[in-house]
Amino acid sequence: MSNKTLNKILGGSFMIEDLDYQQMVTPEDFTEEQRMIGETTQDYVNAEVLPRDEEIEKLNYDLTVDLLRKAGEVGLLGADVPEAYGGMGLDKVSTTIINEKLTKASSFALSFGAHVGIGTLPIVYFGTDTQKRKYLPQLATGELIAAYCLTEPSSGSDALGAKTTAKLSEDGTHYILNGTKQFITNANFADIFIVYAKVNGKDFSTFIVERTMEGVSIGPEEKKMGIKGSSTCPLILEDVKVPVENLLWEVGKGHLIAFNILNIGRFKLAAGCVGSSKDAIEYAAKYANERTQFGQKISSFPLIGKKLADMNIRTFALESMVYRTAGLFDVGLADVDHNSADVGYQSAKAIAEYQLECSINKVFGSETLDFVADEGVQIHGGYGFTQEYRIERIYRDARINRIFEGTNEINRLLIPGNLVKRAMKGELPLMQKAMALQKELMEPIPAFVGEGTLEQEAHLLAMSKKIFLMAGAQAVQKYQMKLEQEQEVLSHLADIMIAVYGMESALLRTKKQIERAGEAKSETYIDMTTTFVHEEFARIEALAKEVLSYMESGDTLRTQLSVLKKLTKRTAVNTLSLKRRIAAKVIEAEEYVL
Repeated sequence: MSNKTLNKILGGSFMIEDLDYQQMVTPEDFTEEQRMIGETTQDYVNAEVLPRDEEIEKLNYDLTVDLLRKAGEVGLLGADVPEAYGGMGLDKVSTTIINEKLTKASSFALSFGAHVGIGTLPIVYFGTDTQKRKYLPQLATGELIAAYCLTEPSSGSDALGAKTTAKLSEDGTHYILNGTKQFITNANFADIFIVYAKVNGKDFSTFIVERTMEGVSIGPEEKKMGIKGSSTCPLILEDVKVPVENLLWEVGKGHLIAFNILNIGRFKLAAGCVGSSKDAIEYAAKYANERTQFGQKISSFPLIGKKLADMNIRTFALESMVYRTAGLFDVGLADVDHNSADVGYQSAKAIAEYQLECSINKVFGSETLDFVADEGVQIHGGYGFTQEYRIERIYRDARINRIFEGTNEINRLLIPGNLVKRAMKGELPLMQKAMALQKELMEPIPAFVGEGTLEQEAHLLAMSKKIFLMAGAQAVQKYQMKLEQEQEVLSHLADIMIAVYGMESALLRTKKQIERAGEAKSETYIDMTTTFVHEEFARIEALAKEVLSYMESGDTLRTQLSVLKKLTKRTAVNTLSLKRRIAAKVIEAEEYVL
């Protein structure tokens, strides 16, 4: 699907507007070229990385660097780098496919991701032409390896609380950097470090630091729970002289670079969670068909089947969300003029448009993978707790994702906070929609009558958006400027938004598939969407009740709960039977199914 056929969609607008499914990118839309990119990535992982997996897990730096360079030879490192600077300049859907397919490579996938994503993209989007020509061609081949240095011993989620300093020299030729960065992926073998420091102790700025610069040193490896094959060390900067030419963008603009690169990092993390979830389903389904108890395969037990169905359904929703978001990025970044003097500003604006969606993907993706990995271990029983089976590694490696790229708690606060800020700036008519809803809710709500395929699910999606507006408007009115202090309320509102994005992504993808292949050939899509929407809707109802009960009491609360009850009327669906049907297909295929 060409970017030209898609309209630009405002970030966060999905909460107040309905989207035509033709404006959404789905995995079924992949071009032949995109599918080939996926196959190339998978072939590379199978041939080069998996046979050396045990060596990588023992922290063989030389091997990791060698494998990164081989990835560069087949074009994988340069996917996000513009062609003018030695890369392939691929669209975001294509690079998302690469991210997803690489996850079988476990720890190596993290080394790869840190290099091509948060390590290289700051230069791609915010570097000068000179900086791009100096570094990007070598980053695209793996001749240089990159690392991203934001976190410090005393500042994790509070990135702007960094203590690393940069002082301009008296002759104005270089900055002198001092400080320590913590938990730096690729630190032990990286050549280039994207370092954040405060100029004169106050202006948060970004620098390209080279490993060979005097005063740069690396601390010891962290002993980690998972992702053991990736290098994670402190970066120590002692009077490091960094040429002024190595300042990225402008002094004081570091926060814009950091937050926008983190947005992409969050999105890429979610893409990786898609791949790992699919892997976990495959391992669990195969084991369930091999393991015999009480004289029969455990895959024949309904509770095992239900687990596999739930794993498949959540992965389907995540996959739908991730590629929908990749499509949004492609449209937004298509307008950026990479030859323009303000390419950094253009890029920052295009990326920031979807920061809310990136946080949604990150939270839902990391928690989906945790759920899928946990159920995978449970299906393996005692063997899932041993290193003999791959599911144990997936389980350990997955845990960091809820901490990486801003904890899920921080991201939950950002999601509704960002939406409200956009509304306050007049970028989204959120308050107008909320006021119109208040008038609508004063009138009797007609009973929903719809028996066609996914008609009730579309109705529940519409009601979910109204429930959010109702609860969200009440929170804004009650707390106003103090809303950010009500973290439980914000977290609940975030969870409703995450559920809505997931429901809508699954629903639109399935509608698109029905148009493409017909209902008969879309049965599993329909079953998964129906189940997911109904289960998420029940969660939304519970979340809204908790929020309303926290904010109000007495007659006011009774009135609001009465309105909520009207908005949550639905006909129950036999989800257990739907899950049995989905499970049967997963068990037969021994992998993620559609």
